[in-house]
Amino acid sequence: MNLEEAIILLFTHGIPILFFMYMATNVLLRNRKKTEHILLALIALCYLLLFAEEYVRNQVSIEYSGILSSVWLSSIGIIIPGLCFHFLLKLTQLDRYFPKYIFPYVLYLPVLFVIYNLTSGANLIAAQQFEQVGMWILPIYNAGYYTAMTGSIIIDVLFLFLLGIANFKSPIKEQKSIYNLLIVGIVLAIIWHCIFGYIHFGHALPPYPYLYSGIIWCFFLQLTMKKYDFLNLYDRRYEKLFDMNPNAILLINSRKTIKNANPSAYQFFDAIQLDFKQFFELLSSDIKSLIENSSIIDNYETIIVHQNKQIVLLIYADYVLVDNEMHTLLIIQDITTQKKHQEEINFLAYHDTLTRLPNRRYFNEKFDDVLEMAKQNNHIIVLFLIDLNQFKLLNDTRGHLTGDEILKIVAQILQETASIYGVVARMGGDEFIMFINQSLSNQDTWKTIQQIQQQFLKSITKYGNIPVSLSIGFSCFPEDSEDSQALINIADNKMYAMKKGHIKTN
Repeated sequence: MNLEEAIILLFTHGIPILFFMYMATNVLLRNRKKTEHILLALIALCYLLLFAEEYVRNQVSIEYSGILSSVWLSSIGIIIPGLCFHFLLKLTQLDRYFPKYIFPYVLYLPVLFVIYNLTSGANLIAAQQFEQVGMWILPIYNAGYYTAMTGSIIIDVLFLFLLGIANFKSPIKEQKSIYNLLIVGIVLAIIWHCIFGYIHFGHALPPYPYLYSGIIWCFFLQLTMKKYDFLNLYDRRYEKLFDMNPNAILLINSRKTIKNANPSAYQFFDAIQLDFKQFFELLSSDIKSLIENSSIIDNYETIIVHQNKQIVLLIYADYVLVDNEMHTLLIIQDITTQKKHQEEINFLAYHDTLTRLPNRRYFNEKFDDVLEMAKQNNHIIVLFLIDLNQFKLLNDTRGHLTGDEILKIVAQILQETASIYGVVARMGGDEFIMFINQSLSNQDTWKTIQQIQQQFLKSITKYGNIPVSLSIGFSCFPEDSEDSQALINIADNKMYAMKKGHIKTN
């Protein structure tokens, strides 16, 4: 063999060997544990050995071609269909229809034909006669050769049939895309087989040119793996993002089993002392229904109750193929603390920080609504204005902490007085306002004022002799006025009259 022939042989067989070597290594690096990855790597390795056999056979004497073809080429060739069937059945999940005591052993029964062929010398599955034509040692196309070629095409058709069934049964669009891509690869491989397997091109092409269909088939397998398997959480590129995400991320399979979880998820579940298995049961029926229907969930706020505690969660969900099975990718954000802070902010927008009573803004809006309803229903509403006398002196002599406690006492008394029939608010400083949406007579109104003052004096006895009292003014709707501001002004005038001693409680 001269230099030119060596370079040609290196190109025709060396490059395919490097391709299959790269493919097997790349697939195993993606996931060394998954059966599909191992099988795909073995398929690539087998094709590598086929080209390696041809590389060796075309460099040694022609007398070795028969034995190399029978022992090496045909043996590897008969193993490849079993591996491909095994891979496709796992990929399409059709393997679950086989009993465990049969699968995958039944797929490798054709190896028995290899043993029979080797021991009997029947030469059924490989060419045994060769001729030297130019630089190539070409097989003589006999019955054994065409038998092997026809069997190979029939097997490819069975691959198509298998993928067609899986494509028909799958409801998942992305999964169907996988099967369609593989079907295209097999169809191209069959066309290549028919052209370069049955037609004799002489020394214009290397021996067994149909073997190059393996490159087509493996290329589509590799393309499928890269295109659709990139979301596999074993992939290092995405595993780092998965692990670093501050939100809890769960990967849930179709059986509602949590298959994987990131560190944030472990921290979240440890913090609330909740087991992974219990979590899905605590979700609302609405979320469960959305997941069952593979509906995208975006920014869905929900509450779970665990150990008598309410936990507010923000849920996001999408669906990905992992190991050719549809999984739910659930992202969970615990917003319990943020929700409490937001509720507190919303509360303080309409309430007083110290007494937790509604503020002036809330009261005015509520009072206007109540007056409008009272006009329609002919109800009587009594408005009270309450002021603490000598409150500044109390703060100066006893301190602001005591002053704050007195304000809280007034707030509590007024809330109990208003009960479910009214609203109390702190106007600011030492002033309060209250309305009672109940038909009180003039006598009942004065009685209510007396009860408030008496309850106040009783409540502050624990502070000793302190110089504070309550001045209370009132007005009635619709007797005094039908305008809210006018009613407030009337009550305010009466309150200051009481403060100056011009009005005595009866």
